[in-house]
Amino acid sequence: MFENFKVYETTIAGRPFSLETGKMAGLANAAFMARYGDTSVLCTVTASSKPREGVDFFPLSVDFEEKMYAVGRIPGSFQRREGKASEKAILSSRCIDRPIRPLFPKDMRNDCSVVATVMSVDPDCSPEITAAIGVSAAIAVSDIPWDGPIASTSVGLIDGEIIINPTLEQRAATELNLTVSSTADLVAMIEAGGNEIPDDLMFDCIMAGHEVNKEIVNFINGIVAEIGKEKFTFESSDPDPEIMAEIEAFCIEDVKKALDTDDKNVRDAALLPIYDAVHAKFDERFEGNEAKLDEIMYLVQKHVVRAWLKDEGKRVDGRGIDDIRPLDAQVDLLPRVHGSGMFTRGQTQVLSIATLAPVSEAQKLDGLDEEVSKRYIHHYNFPSYSVGETKPSRGPGRREIGHGALAERALLPVIPSVEEFPYAIRVVSEVLSSNGSTSQGSICGSTLALMAAGVPIKAPVAGISCGLITGDEGVYGDFMTMVDIQGLEDFYGDMDFKVAGTHKGITAIQMDLKVHGLTPEIIKEAFAKTNKARMHILDDVMLKCIPEYRKELSQYAPKMLTTVISPDKIGDVIGKQGKVIQSIQEQCECTINIEEDGHVYVAGIDLEKAQAAIDIVNLIANDPEIGAVYSGRVTRLMTFGAFVEIAPGKEGLVHISKLDVKRVEKVEDVVAVGDQVIVKVTEIDDQGRINLSRRDALVEVNGAVVEDDADEEAPRKGGNRERRGFKKRDK
Repeated sequence: MFENFKVYETTIAGRPFSLETGKMAGLANAAFMARYGDTSVLCTVTASSKPREGVDFFPLSVDFEEKMYAVGRIPGSFQRREGKASEKAILSSRCIDRPIRPLFPKDMRNDCSVVATVMSVDPDCSPEITAAIGVSAAIAVSDIPWDGPIASTSVGLIDGEIIINPTLEQRAATELNLTVSSTADLVAMIEAGGNEIPDDLMFDCIMAGHEVNKEIVNFINGIVAEIGKEKFTFESSDPDPEIMAEIEAFCIEDVKKALDTDDKNVRDAALLPIYDAVHAKFDERFEGNEAKLDEIMYLVQKHVVRAWLKDEGKRVDGRGIDDIRPLDAQVDLLPRVHGSGMFTRGQTQVLSIATLAPVSEAQKLDGLDEEVSKRYIHHYNFPSYSVGETKPSRGPGRREIGHGALAERALLPVIPSVEEFPYAIRVVSEVLSSNGSTSQGSICGSTLALMAAGVPIKAPVAGISCGLITGDEGVYGDFMTMVDIQGLEDFYGDMDFKVAGTHKGITAIQMDLKVHGLTPEIIKEAFAKTNKARMHILDDVMLKCIPEYRKELSQYAPKMLTTVISPDKIGDVIGKQGKVIQSIQEQCECTINIEEDGHVYVAGIDLEKAQAAIDIVNLIANDPEIGAVYSGRVTRLMTFGAFVEIAPGKEGLVHISKLDVKRVEKVEDVVAVGDQVIVKVTEIDDQGRINLSRRDALVEVNGAVVEDDADEEAPRKGGNRERRGFKKRDK
């Protein structure tokens, strides 16, 4: 039945890898079941036979579908089925999209759909890497025009040793999470998160991944040679060269004047009458397809910007090639939030807000990997007003999720551990104005917000981008790079190489390309320029605004205290039906969270009340200390004394002779049921019964003086009723 079924096998990082075709998804243009260890991902690619009308871009969609059956779990949603893609799935799809997209013909408008469905997961073999290789093979053997194949490799770093495709155990210990995608000759995509990795070491890791990719590309090329289909022809969307030349001659001088400004609003306003003039003159030539003129205008502007940069070293805002736009950093812009910081770079402006919360408010994750929660969360919002447009908000798109993840990855290495700082931390970056590099602005603004909030980060982090213009011969010929690219340079350039890090090293990289890839020389130059710019931003702007993190939290932030109790005592602290812990929370106006290992986290606005809750928890979980002073509540009155509860389930007797610094005739003269009193533990007998003294506590805490007759313990009526009272209490 499956006469076309074929299996192609190789080994990657010492583990078996195979590509199977001819058995599944036979109606797709091409399909492979990619298997790496026990990880299995079905990779399919389809394309429409005709171009989509009315679009000025290549309509490619890439979906990375997580199926919970792949890890033997039922989805945790109410409907118990997979819904919209998780953030992790979206980030994985972006890592596949970015390197394959530039390899499609720029003038093709046929819809193309790539789907990678994760069907089985071996924790030691990354489904993202498996999917990326499987997708590349599927497109390469299909009839869809494409300049691949590519390959992707994960790179780790443990004790200075470079690890290829690290296992689950190695990923837990690695200082670097790096994904490198490349063709046989060029590096096509870099996605990295690292623990302050030096530039030269990061470069070595990238090159190590590239070397592995070369072998995988050769493996895929062998498959293409055997079963690859002939590529179909398509209707090019490129304009007629003669018409293009005529329109360019008509408007290019006006376009140059309009673009020659550092103000985006002025530029956009100056371009509007030029568009109108072009449409007025040429609409008849394009009747029914007037939108084509806008595409030609885009090409005219692209030609101007690239020619200025490449031939004249001129930037649209007048800066030098390695100059950074004017910078500004501010903190404490919002009065009641826990921390706020605003970073401005030219006309790009990002306001970041930090919020601290109990560890229990960490985000719970429902995905295919071993990560079940995260306590540092970064969200990025890009409203339409930030670019002067009018569009209703429909929640974050893939771009917003990707930029938020980049900022999160950049700052995660400097976030203190939960033992050092027992908080869940959320930072939200609101883009107020955008003219390029908003993701890097959010990294800088978020560092300011965290420092203003009093988060003891290990080091401040700054981010900067580097652009690229290649010559007519492509990346093998002439090229030039420029630092801190603005919107037009990103839009019309060939690269957005984003690097974030501290003084010590790199914490995150994200690279977007419009060309096939980068040579090692380009990567080295980008590292050198971003490093110099990063130091300038940190030293001359951010640290002058706030030299170090605040030593005290905002008065509006919860104060967090921790303790550790025996796991056997957790039930005592919680109490039957949670009554004990609820009582403590109500009494101390705080929130208490207890982990299975006995770690207790108490959060409250009032530090003294939070400390009182910690004391109560410790008292419940441990025996009271003789000589320690506690605050307790009077629960019962007897003729011989008062019973005081110093913690839920921990009650002791204050003998009448120990009630006050003066002689007491009646217990009722000094205390009443419900009174809150301070007491000192004087004795714990062999039956665990607790004797307390209010008198000793008053002397120790308040410096009270004992009257001469207060020590006299005159015989009281009732004989041995004191001990009977104890026995009755213990029953």
